[in-house]
Amino acid sequence: MVSVILNESPKPNSEFKYSLEIKDQAPVQPTSSQTLVNIQAAALNHRDVWILKGMYPGIVPGSVIGADAVGIVGQDSAAFKQGQRVLINPGSGWDKDERGPEGNFRILGLLPCIGTLTDTVAAESAELFVCPNHLSVAEAAALPLAGLTAYRALFTKGRVAAGQHVLITGIGGGVALFALQFAVAAGAHVYVTSSNPKKIENAIRLGAKGGVNYKDENCIAELKKLLNGNLLSAVIDGAAGPLQKQYPKVMRTGGIINLDITGSTMGSRQEFKEMVAFVDHHKIKPVVSRVWHGITEGSIDEAINYMKNGEQFGKLVIQISDIGSPQASKF
Repeated sequence: MVSVILNESPKPNSEFKYSLEIKDQAPVQPTSSQTLVNIQAAALNHRDVWILKGMYPGIVPGSVIGADAVGIVGQDSAAFKQGQRVLINPGSGWDKDERGPEGNFRILGLLPCIGTLTDTVAAESAELFVCPNHLSVAEAAALPLAGLTAYRALFTKGRVAAGQHVLITGIGGGVALFALQFAVAAGAHVYVTSSNPKKIENAIRLGAKGGVNYKDENCIAELKKLLNGNLLSAVIDGAAGPLQKQYPKVMRTGGIINLDITGSTMGSRQEFKEMVAFVDHHKIKPVVSRVWHGITEGSIDEAINYMKNGEQFGKLVIQISDIGSPQASKF
């Protein structure tokens, strides 16, 4: 079993506190509550970079990192049949309470939870969901963590509905793009911000009504022009961006500004189930920026650096097995 392991020592001249290494490990053996899953592909998140920087409490060297994955059930279990394609909910200990986790909430990618940058995992069967058929391998791997975070921010906390006007800031990352795609699918009118005109153009191709450069001192005035007399019902700002003090100028009474970063990170098992069903119903195709092939030092290092530099428009995916096609919608 080949895995990407968090090493307690950084590489020479690295800005990271930790490093990553490729290791062969003993095969996993699922318990009665688990299902063996052969990973097809895994996706990176900013969380993986932040772990390397030592920005989380309780970081455990020796952890298999990664929280996103799609895979094939390796053997029959009580809940799944061999050969089924499944998505893994990246969190556990959070059943359905909208306010937050009921129990000891954990996220894949830090011990004691084994991460997804490996070829095989023994996943809790309760956290597995059948993958929508319309998704490619790379698209499916891109969905779980960012899709869940966006779904909760939009619908559980933002209460976004058809006909409303919504602003999504910092378009280009996984959460912002899923928020855009989900809001458009729900019938909302969506506007975006970015300092990169190309990213705004790509967002319009995905259904946004328009966008503004948040570095432009007149950006709120430009947003008002785009709104054409309408007011925002919700702002989805996952990074507490520079415009937050100006949002009330374009908000309707009772509008929701979602700056609750902790409360909008991931979600419950019930929300994950609803999110997957929403993606399946609307045939939403996650945006994949790049795909690397194989668990190698070169591919992992390049993908991490690509994520760190933040130039991507969409998710970054590591294709792990040759089962299925890596083809995906790209920008």
